[in-house]
Amino acid sequence: MSKSKTKSHKTSLTAAGRKEADTKAKKKGGKGSKSAKTPVSSTTPVAENRKAKFRYEILDSIECGMMLTGSEVKSMREGKLSLDEAHIRITNGELWLVGADLAQYSNAGLWNHDPRRARKLLVHQKEFNKFAGRAFERGLTLIPLRVYFNDRGIAKCVMGLVKGKKLHDKRETIKKRDTDRGLQRAMRRG
Repeated sequence: MSKSKTKSHKTSLTAAGRKEADTKAKKKGGKGSKSAKTPVSSTTPVAENRKAKFRYEILDSIECGMMLTGSEVKSMREGKLSLDEAHIRITNGELWLVGADLAQYSNAGLWNHDPRRARKLLVHQKEFNKFAGRAFERGLTLIPLRVYFNDRGIAKCVMGLVKGKKLHDKRETIKKRDTDRGLQRAMRRG
């Protein structure tokens, strides 16, 4: 009997020792704890401008906030945003999302929003200076690439500085996409 008591006592001590080591590692931020792993950011996609990759060459992109009304946020949560004809315009030192179609929220009633109104985008001054200065260069423009809700539930827009593709560039993109699909099919079969 004494052996079994000692054995179980020894096991509980090691388990307690493991718990203590884990709590020390958590406080120090060490590698030994399971909860010290970096949290995975979760985003909820709302809309994506899929034609942008085909029509434009994306040079640079940046994440910016959006100023929205309550009914706009609720409509975005239902996924009723279209970025097909949207672009970004610089007016009086501010960025504005123009041409995005955000359908009216069905339960808003009297306090509903205008579906095609311009929405203000929020960026830091340093980022604004960088992108606004380059946007006035010949052939470059700003467009929204995608809109999503971040892990805190805040609406964000990824803005891209793009250059329009010529017809032959679009043909090269189509050829490359077709060859990539063929390679993927061959890899799956063989």
